[in-house]
Amino acid sequence: MKNKILPYNPKLKELAHKLRKQGVLSEVLLWKKIKQKSLTVEFHRQVPIDNYIVDFYCHELMLAIEVDGNSHNFEEIEQNDLVRQSKLESLGVTFMRFKDIEVKQSINEVIRILQVKIEELKSSN
Repeated sequence: MKNKILPYNPKLKELAHKLRKQGVLSEVLLWKKIKQKSLTVEFHRQVPIDNYIVDFYCHELMLAIEVDGNSHNFEEIEQNDLVRQSKLESLGVTFMRFKDIEVKQSINEVIRILQVKIEELKSSN
């Protein structure tokens, strides 16, 4: 499997640690479903990559998951998200995005979509 070491800004480690402690509800709900290799791969929370922090990351598959709250509906933030995603994809990271409300209201569907993507990435390695 890949497990490629990606560059990151060491200054983000402390912020990532704080974000893990805060725990936005939708992120906590998703974490409960994907932690401890429950989807056959290991995810980590609030992982620094380059100059960014992703909500969840699987090193083995180079798969990042972002849970976007309402603030991501604003054009400026949406534009920043696209720049960030593009930069990380240029490093080989596959991105998946879910809306906060999707995680809260349809967690089983989110997990199903994740499982399909994980199997797809595993079979392409």
